[in-house]
Amino acid sequence: MDFWPEFLTSSWGKEFVAGGFGGIAGLISGYPLDSIRIRQQNSKSGSAFNVFRHVVAIEGPLSLYRGMAAPLASVTFQNAMVFQIYASLSRTFDRNIPASEPPSYKGVALGGTAAGAIQSLIISPVELVKIQLQLQSKKHQHNNQTTSLKGPIDVTRRIFRREGWIGIHRGPTVTVLRDAHSHGLYFWVYEYTKEQLHPGCRKNGQESFQTMLVAGGLAGAVSWISCYPLDVVKTRHQAQSQSKSAKYSGIVDCFRRSVREEGHGVLWRGVGTTVGRAFLVNGAYIHCL
Repeated sequence: MDFWPEFLTSSWGKEFVAGGFGGIAGLISGYPLDSIRIRQQNSKSGSAFNVFRHVVAIEGPLSLYRGMAAPLASVTFQNAMVFQIYASLSRTFDRNIPASEPPSYKGVALGGTAAGAIQSLIISPVELVKIQLQLQSKKHQHNNQTTSLKGPIDVTRRIFRREGWIGIHRGPTVTVLRDAHSHGLYFWVYEYTKEQLHPGCRKNGQESFQTMLVAGGLAGAVSWISCYPLDVVKTRHQAQSQSKSAKYSGIVDCFRRSVREEGHGVLWRGVGTTVGRAFLVNGAYIHCL
């Protein structure tokens, strides 16, 4: 996933600043691929290249950054929160490890799982707003099929006006299911791979740039692949407007209907784009260390 555990060795203030800069750099560098991923997931066909060519030709290259303000405003707090929860709970789950030693792999996995579950409650509304902005197209606007959404505040107001608090928190269950195990897997794969590539680095903190890049990229790719079908369901469920014409009544209905109408392959549509983005985002984090 999109986070970096190297900041855990420093103080909370440094983690907040470093995590903020790293998160912003990763978000900006990977956002066009994220927009392409969202469009692939919510469509019935289309390769990443075709989606990119279509969006740029009709809506312009800046449309790939549509909706970025919402996650940009929350990424610093989100990263700092994940780092702190993970740092605390990775040792809480395994108190037999002395403070002078790095957390056990069991503690790493359980701490990451807890951090992912808690932060998902905050990120779910942010992603709901982001997805609705990313999927807004000029074609629909010109045909008067939808009213142009001006930004995150406009989207939030419209959801509140039509659906209330329930509407803005649409999809928290599937977000928790996606983020809990994927965060746990991310931290475990990262720590394990780093130690295998650079023995002793978990204790002395002297891993190389290449070690961090490979371990972070691999951890990001593995964690995203593990939760990708859930991410597809989440995107489709959050993309719709909750009204009498809503296509899906819930996440289970979304899963069943998507598979029945488009086959099991729909659950993996855009996974290549996501894996590529995982390495790009982790590379941006490293340059901010």
